[in-house]
Order: sequence, then C-alpha cells, then structure tokens
Amino acid sequence: MTQPPQPPNEPPQGGFGAPQEPPAGGFGAPTPPPEQPGYGYPQQPPGQQPQYGYPQQGPPQQPPGQPGYGHPQQPPTQPMGQPQYGYPQQGQPQYGYPQQPGQPYTQPGGPGTPGGGKKISTQTQIIIAAVVAVVLIVGGGVYLVSGDGDGKKDEAKKSGTKDGGKDGGDEKSLGGGGKEKAPANTKSKVAFQLPQPKVADITDVSGSWITEKAYVKTGVNQIVGYEPDSGKQLWTIPLPGQVCAASRHATDDNKTAVVFAASKPTPKNKYVQCTEVGAIDLDAGKLLWTESVSGGNAGDDKAAFREVTLSGTTVAVGGTDGGAAFDLDSGDNLWKPEVKADGCYDMGYGGGPGLVAARKCGSYDDPTVLVQNLKPSDGAPISEFKMPAGVEYISIVSTKPLVVAADVGDTAGDGSGVSDFFSIDEKTGKLRAKIPVDSDRYAPNCGSTEVEQCNKLAVGNDRIYVPTEEHEGTGDDYGQTNEIVSFDLATGKATTDRADAGERYTMFPLRMDGSNIIAYKWPPYDKGGQVVSIDGGTFKETVLMENPGEESVREAEISFSMDGAEMRYANGRMYTSETLISEPIGSGARKEYLAVGFTTN
Repeated sequence: MTQPPQPPNEPPQGGFGAPQEPPAGGFGAPTPPPEQPGYGYPQQPPGQQPQYGYPQQGPPQQPPGQPGYGHPQQPPTQPMGQPQYGYPQQGQPQYGYPQQPGQPYTQPGGPGTPGGGKKISTQTQIIIAAVVAVVLIVGGGVYLVSGDGDGKKDEAKKSGTKDGGKDGGDEKSLGGGGKEKAPANTKSKVAFQLPQPKVADITDVSGSWITEKAYVKTGVNQIVGYEPDSGKQLWTIPLPGQVCAASRHATDDNKTAVVFAASKPTPKNKYVQCTEVGAIDLDAGKLLWTESVSGGNAGDDKAAFREVTLSGTTVAVGGTDGGAAFDLDSGDNLWKPEVKADGCYDMGYGGGPGLVAARKCGSYDDPTVLVQNLKPSDGAPISEFKMPAGVEYISIVSTKPLVVAADVGDTAGDGSGVSDFFSIDEKTGKLRAKIPVDSDRYAPNCGSTEVEQCNKLAVGNDRIYVPTEEHEGTGDDYGQTNEIVSFDLATGKATTDRADAGERYTMFPLRMDGSNIIAYKWPPYDKGGQVVSIDGGTFKETVLMENPGEESVREAEISFSMDGAEMRYANGRMYTSETLISEPIGSGARKEYLAVGFTTN
C-alpha cells in the first residue's frame, strides 16, 4: 500500500474531466399519446375556479378516485419519443462541461422564472382544460416484470454509512420524526461566501460534506476543511492531482472516499487519468491511504475511475475500465476490474445502506443493463434485475429500498435522465413496481451518465418523494410555485401526500431525516430561500431556516444551478457548492462562488 502523497502546496492548475463515452444509437420511441399542455395550466377560465395545484371548488374535474392536480397522476405509459439520452438535450449542457446557472435572478414578471409568470387567454385556457380532461381519463398502468435472484441475505458492515455527512433514510413507518428541529430563531445569517478559485480549464470540484467540526469542500488539487460558522480554514489536504469523483456517503465516524488524478495536467498532457483512490478522515483532515489497481478494460495499465461510493466499510469505484473495491479502514483491494467474455463490466455502484452495481453487457450498439445487489465484502451478487430494452444508463436512487431511475427508450426528453422509476426487491431481484414520471408534470433530476447522481428527490417510508414542475400560482403577482408529492414503492401508485411550496416559492427534497423529508425552497425575487422539514405522516411543514432577502445575499444564494450543485443541510447550517468550475467568461461576468454557507447558530 502506498503512503499518502504529501506534495507542497502549488498554484492552481488547469482542471480536468472529460466527457464519458457517448451512448449508442437511439431506441425507437413508442406511439405518442394525444397532445397535452404543460403541467400547471388551469382547467377552467378565471372566475370559475382557482389555478391548477390548489383545492378545487365544487365537483372534481378528474374521474372518481383520481387525485387532484398537484398530486401524482398516473401518466400514459407510452410517452412521446425524444432525443437520445446521454447527448446534450435542449437547455442541457454536455456532461463534462459546466452547466449554466439555473434560474438566474431576473426582474419579476419574466415567464418561467421564480417569481415571474405570464397569464394566458381565457380562450386558450378553455381549450387546454378540454385536452387535460381527456388526458386525465387515459389511465397509466403498473408494468411488472421479474428478474432472477437467489434471495440470499446480506448486510453491509455495520459502520453506519450516512449520506453526505448526514442521515440517510430507510424508514417504513410514517410519522417517526427526525433529528432536525427548528431553532428558536429560524432567521439565518451568511456564514461565509467562498469565491471560485481561478482556473484555466474546466475543473471538477465534486465533493462536500458536513461534520460537527467542519464543512469540507473539494478545491483545486486539494480538499479543505472550513469552520462551519465562519469559513475559516481549519486544514488542507494537498493532492497530486485534481479530485475526479467524491462519495456522497460518509461513515458515522466521518470517513469517506474520493478518486483523484496521479498528477497535474501539463501542456503536453492536458488529460490525466483518474487512477488514484483515497480515504479521507473528515474530522482529522487526513488522507488515510491511496491505492490504484489494474485490470478490466485497462489491461496491465492502471484502471481509470469516474465514480466512487461507500457502503459500510467498502469503497467501490467504477468507470469504463470496470469496477473495483477497497476496504475503507486498511485500503486492501477487495476486487479488481474484470471484463467477462460477454463484455459485461461494472459501470458504477450505488452505496449507503447497501451496495448495488450497474452492470453493462453486450455490444456497444445493443447493450443490456443489469442491476445487481452485491455483498459489500466480496462483490458477489445477491440478486439481479434486467432492465428493459432501450435502457443504456441507469441511476441508483436508493439501495435499501432499492430504487433505480432510467430513461427508457430515451423518452424523457427534458434532460432529466428519468422517464421511469423501478422499485426492486433487493433480496429477490423481482420488480415491485414501475413508476412512470411524466416530464411535463414532475421534476426529479438524474441527468447524468454517472450511476449515483440523482438529486431533487428522496426515498423513505417505502415511498419516493419528487417535486412537481413549476406552474402558476394564484397570487396577485402571478408567480410560479410547485409541490412535493409521492409514489408508493410497493404499488407504484400515487399517494395523497402533498406539500405546497407557497406563493412564489418552488421547492424540492434534499434528503430524508428519519421519516421526515428535508426540502429546500427556491426564493422569489425579493426574499431568501428556506429549508423546511415535512412530516412523513401528516405532511405538515416546519420551517428550519429562512435566509436573508437582501439583493446581494439572494444573488449569491441563487447563483448555483440546482440541477448540478451540491446542497447540504444539517443542524441549522446550509451549504451550497459547485461541482464544476471554469474560467469566467467576459470582464463583466457576475461574481461566482465555490460555496456559500448560511447558519442559524
């Protein structure tokens, strides 16, 4: 085992991170359903009933037994064909390049922006209402298939893996509560604003964690620990090259794992492979060990990895060279990249309470994707589920319960990377339910070819919680709003859960807190954002944090793309940080931040 490198601090170098291989040719799209309007338009003209997403007066407009708008509908099972998943969608940058900041600050009244909106004519509303009524009658169904599995039982080593330095969630009983409580004063103040370091190229800065002692963030060729309430640097871990991937999970004693390059780019070698795997002590600020391994598609060379996760004390890494694993405590290699005669290899893994592999088999033009629940100790499969034809990449949303997201047949069409969720029995490999999520109605985000990159959703209480798309509210200024709703993972059906963002706010889940949902509310043009806890049983909202509404503070808060940024909340502190940075464009470019923190402490 090699000793941790201790190079001296050096000036920031050019970044790194090339796009992964593009997916193969598109998959034929099913017959599209009747044309329908975007999610959030009213069913009736003004003066007859309130806007979509709010309680209706009088008889319901939907068929009996169908939940009202704002609750999950069962969308048609054959969505319209869309561009191929994995290539840049409209409004979605190619993977490996910086994403455009989401929902930039604008003056109120702009269509499609928080706090803005545009009314449509009465005649148009009547036409839309008629179309929506027809579409709601078309029922969706639950498509059941089964995979193969031996039903063997396996548990990760009991090290208490948690997500992003916080609790995960596998609660099956509702209303059990969580650890996060509202402070005496929910009004927050700015803890710190870390400016983006200067770089000459696109640079991966994935990785951020919260402990009781520090907020930890990846920088340029280093990982830095900051005092949680002031931003003062506590420690720095210098690295020989740039971090390429970071686990979103950490153990109860605050250890995690990263992948980084063995050296910095040079003019002659601008692309440096991500071959080094390391374990980090987030409290002590130490690199515990560094390892690399050969095999798989790399042959005798060091294998390159683009993903890393943690389950118990198993560090699992994956990429196009195959998958490998190491023991978190010792750095011992548990398994190496391997490519079978049929071309199968592990693209990546989902961690947390379990360890699940995304395994690709077959030819480049006709791949098959398998979901394998593994023994963390040696990688032996416990169960296996075969994804439907037309799936080239998957996102592992949760390992226990096992939930996978996929864009089946490249039909999502909005860059979200998800047309359906698959709820799978991790012990048997049998599908519990297939849950269609119409991209016109719901707004989870799994728009990456990496296996464990979904955000804007949460899994707990044997349900999956997702935000609805923005739609017009009922306030006088016609701002945008949305809801958080849920689907039952056992049946695939919509529940009656619904939490409203409120006038001119839009919100999405961050994570589970026991049986509660921690959610963030994107602010309107004249207020700060909020963090709320949603009771898993009653769906009552409790405000945990209210950020300042001053323009300069608000602009810093909303300067991040919520589809690409990392957002962490725990114990009255919230931090938002970038995952990719680049050289600013133009001399008058707005101020950009590596991370921004707020605290109520």
